Amino acid sequence: MSNGGDNDKEGKTEEATEKKIRDAIEKGSVPFSKELPTFASLAGLILITAFFIVGGAIGLASSLKGFIDDPGRWPLEDTADAVQLFGAVNFDAARLLAPVVIVLAIAGLASSLLQNSPRIVFDRIKPQLSRLSLSAGWRRIFGIQGWVEFLKGAFKLSALAVLAYLLVRAARFDVFNSMFMAPHALPELMQTMAIRLFLAVVAAIVLLVVADLVWSRFFWRRELRMTRQEVKDEQKQSDGDPIIKARLRSLARDRARKRMMARVPQATVVIANPTHYAIALRYVRTENRAPLVVAKGLDLIALKIRAVAEKHGIPVVEDKLLARSLYDKVEVDQLIPPEFYRAVANVILYIMSRGRPSQGNTPHR
Repeated sequence: MSNGGDNDKEGKTEEATEKKIRDAIEKGSVPFSKELPTFASLAGLILITAFFIVGGAIGLASSLKGFIDDPGRWPLEDTADAVQLFGAVNFDAARLLAPVVIVLAIAGLASSLLQNSPRIVFDRIKPQLSRLSLSAGWRRIFGIQGWVEFLKGAFKLSALAVLAYLLVRAARFDVFNSMFMAPHALPELMQTMAIRLFLAVVAAIVLLVVADLVWSRFFWRRELRMTRQEVKDEQKQSDGDPIIKARLRSLARDRARKRMMARVPQATVVIANPTHYAIALRYVRTENRAPLVVAKGLDLIALKIRAVAEKHGIPVVEDKLLARSLYDKVEVDQLIPPEFYRAVANVILYIMSRGRPSQGNTPHR
């Protein structure tokens, strides 16, 4: 029987949404390959060995040689003499180690910056008691990521051992002859062997670095996968609950309908068809250049518009074609288009010729 964590993993079949990825990055959870910094460090060691280490080692050896040849120059009678001696040795050692530290620091920073942009995330360094959980640590060690790290370490150790053996075997005669070489020639021999070893290791782990870059991103996205329910919940949070949105739209429509019905008494005429459509128009020459639609409705709303109009003595003219055309082409609070000018003008002239009756069911056409 699988545990709850396994069930959660199996249920996470959906790819992470953009919001989930963005939140994870903001919290400092980003894909990171541990092999790329190792690769960069080895490349840095090659540069150090090729250009800096020999000169620095020779300078340090010359300095130490002076201490041995003429120890009387450095008396150790009190603390000041000891500080002076250590200062001189430290200066020569710093000249040897400074390039090493600088190159390795640049290599480490570059390998990290190439993978992800820098960001400050305090949650990553905040103490968490969950990190002390034995069960969580056990799962990290013996989980899939733990096995991947173990296999990578085993591969690197095996590759280093095999390459070191092959290089030492190939250079065994040089190593044997080094016992008869002058001391000043030993650093050059050690430099050559070290560069060969580093180059061989770098060449051997190139494929491992590429594979780890791909794996780290694949594993990161795999950990961010979501269940279908999580996707739905996130969609609700971003877009709003559909039920609540529908309720809000309904309330907005009710408020708009109430405002529209309140304007019907201001209309000049209502054009109807005869029960399905109703368009309330207001035309005052000093207000607008054309009649304005103050209300329109279909079926029950149309009947309510007619009822309000009849209650307030607004003429109602039945014109099926005109009512339907106006309903389809014009929205509330819009002036009627020019193509309706003639037809609406005829309606207004008709009601004016009838002396603005309190209600009109006489067809216009």
